[in-house]
Amino acid sequence: MNESINISFDEALNNFDGLFFWQVDTAVSDSEIYYSESVLKVTGYQGNEIKELERGWESLIIKDDLPLYKKNLDHFESDQDKNVLKLEYRITKSSGETVKISERINVTRSSEGKILKRFGFVLDVSDYSSEIEQLKNRIFELEQLNSSKDNFISILSHDLRAPFTSILGFSDVLLQENNLSEKEKVEYLKYIHDSSHNQLQLINYLLDWSRLQTGRLKIDMQRIHAQSVVYNCVSALTGMAIRKNVNIKVEVPDTLYIDADERLISQVLKNLISNAVKYSNEEDNILVKAGIFNDEMCEFIVKDEGGGISDVNRDKLFNIGKIFSTEGTKGEKGTGLGLALAKQIINKHKGEIWFYSNEGEGSEFHFTVPSSESSILLVLTSDDEREVFSQIISKHFSSFNILSAQNGFEALGIISAKMPSLVISDHNLPLMDGRQFVQSVRKENKNLRIHFIVLINSEADDITKTYQEIGVKTLKKISFDAEQLKEKVESLLFS
Repeated sequence: MNESINISFDEALNNFDGLFFWQVDTAVSDSEIYYSESVLKVTGYQGNEIKELERGWESLIIKDDLPLYKKNLDHFESDQDKNVLKLEYRITKSSGETVKISERINVTRSSEGKILKRFGFVLDVSDYSSEIEQLKNRIFELEQLNSSKDNFISILSHDLRAPFTSILGFSDVLLQENNLSEKEKVEYLKYIHDSSHNQLQLINYLLDWSRLQTGRLKIDMQRIHAQSVVYNCVSALTGMAIRKNVNIKVEVPDTLYIDADERLISQVLKNLISNAVKYSNEEDNILVKAGIFNDEMCEFIVKDEGGGISDVNRDKLFNIGKIFSTEGTKGEKGTGLGLALAKQIINKHKGEIWFYSNEGEGSEFHFTVPSSESSILLVLTSDDEREVFSQIISKHFSSFNILSAQNGFEALGIISAKMPSLVISDHNLPLMDGRQFVQSVRKENKNLRIHFIVLINSEADDITKTYQEIGVKTLKKISFDAEQLKEKVESLLFS
């Protein structure tokens, strides 16, 4: 019975991930230390190999950790009242790998305090230490975030409340004073209007920021024509730019597409462009440009010639816990929350946002968002023709993905999902001709700019003229060659 119990205990020791060691009679100077078989898992050495090392177990301990290890061990052995010691240090395994070790030593002492028996347990805690370190870092980040939110709430409560005192004050004057001039009334109403608009924008920013933080605002990723988004944002701010006599220039390739939530990216662009106008002087220029950043991302840049950002305020940008607002060159007010929200939006798109600025020399804000693969759709009824056109396009336009469809109805579904840059279609399609197909595409995708090349069999000029009237290029099947197709595609995609 005892033998079976001892065997089970040995098996338990040897199958454990940690190692056990024991010394049954420390009073004998050459008393042997026994290691469980699991020492191999922890150190890469057999127990007898460790015993043969010059300093035994201490030979494994790395040089930097050895002095403290010996100091703690010596202090423990000489302290007659202590029976348990816990240590953490690093050892070098037989493979040369450095691992962190946690060791617990239990001893039995005589009535005089001398150690009679020693039992220890050693465990490789490298993975646990790494996870604990990550948890500590995460706790620190959360504490910082919590502190930032507290500060943000404090600032926000002031910013939400303060303007209403003036709004109510001016409202009372308008309601109670009958002798105000028209000029005074307009001035007071303008202040009430501007302050109310500013507060509404702040609340909208706050709601969006809160939804992004809690995950209640879902990102609706779509393939978006970058140039159209930029022009729409600039158009919305044209009045603001005209009032300050500021010129906004756009440099965005017509062929550039991004994968993004159009509403949220528009919000980022509008914020950056309105800030650029706000801090610009009369007759200043603002440049909004976009292009390829790398294989996966596109980059947007908003550059102004305004007052720039002071050294004091640089670290406050994008920080929700340090929101601040400075007046524009004509006293324009801001919420201070726009850039913090912009950073959250760009982060949700797995992009980055940063800036360059020198005080008095303007600012340049950059952000990246995922690019969308450009594609060319072939709507051809013949399998052989699709293969021929596919080979020509692959050879000359390798950066474009090739899509294909056999009829107009199949193509409409592909266009809605993939939004190709160019469609090459037969004139004679099943159930509809090429002209009807083009019109259907444009009707269903009003905000999407797609170029078309229609292949015609007839030599009749009236068919060609029909397509010219709707802005579509044609190519005659019976006489075309690869070079003609290449030139047509280049003229549409890269002109």
